[in-house]
Amino acid sequence: MNSPKPGTRIPITARWGIGLALATALISGVSIFVNATAVRFVPDAALFTTVKNAVAALILLAVAALTVRPQEVRALRPRSWAALGLVAIVGGSVPFLLFFTGLAEASAPSAAFIHKTLFVWVALLAVPFLSERLGWLQVGALGVLLAGQAIATPPNGVVWGTGETLIALATLLWAVEAVLVRRLVQDIPSPVLAAARLSFGLVVLVGYLVVTGRLAGLGALGPEAWGWVLVTGFLLSGYVGTWYAALRRAPAAAVTSVLVIGAPITAMIQGLSSGAVPAPSLVVGYVLVSVAACAVVAGMLRGRSADSSMSARPAT
Repeated sequence: MNSPKPGTRIPITARWGIGLALATALISGVSIFVNATAVRFVPDAALFTTVKNAVAALILLAVAALTVRPQEVRALRPRSWAALGLVAIVGGSVPFLLFFTGLAEASAPSAAFIHKTLFVWVALLAVPFLSERLGWLQVGALGVLLAGQAIATPPNGVVWGTGETLIALATLLWAVEAVLVRRLVQDIPSPVLAAARLSFGLVVLVGYLVVTGRLAGLGALGPEAWGWVLVTGFLLSGYVGTWYAALRRAPAAAVTSVLVIGAPITAMIQGLSSGAVPAPSLVVGYVLVSVAACAVVAGMLRGRSADSSMSARPAT
């Protein structure tokens, strides 16, 4: 069911999945840096998210058309189409609105730390819902990963209010999305899932702009703003496409742990662009993050049977 057209096949192995997750982390690291500049030209976060997602959706729809056989799409059952809609809700629309609404009210340290706990929630959900196993090595590595995040992004001054609650809900929804996609992608081609996540989710985002009267802001975007929208939309399409392809091949807990490496990549780019020397705590934290992420992956790839067991369909 999930076989692309001849000449476009990527091996269905866990090691390829981890490689794709590394590509996702690289794209994420670059995207965060680029988005920080782009928001200066499109200051309305909801509008920026919507137009960026629209660009990414168009790219992913084109990729799906080129890599997925038409008969595979026609073979999708009504239940599968309903699942695609669910992915769009829990991953491609509602959490974005919750996150950016919460970001306007939450403190920066709170927002950063809460969002970076995504891998913890995915790991906790993956055990009961995907039958993924976490040995003591993986649990210890996840603990070190969380400690590294805390050192690199200290939760100093963290308070809890409405904003933090909204960001926590968004993070939990993205964790649910990762687990849901890991199950669905065994039967639905990952390019179709990726395209549905953004294109179906776009309906909700546009509806939100209409209801809040912010859709008119499109007319105020100048050529430079649209240029940044195109760049960030392209990066987003690469992020979602490689992330879903990684979830097709490797455990959800391993994939989301690897994604954390995106933060050190962003920090490195920021340091190179500004010429500033990073604080020792930042370096220590991100070294721990990178080492722990590698430990999580190594633990999940141990044994000669790792590839075959991880590429098999998760237990239902």
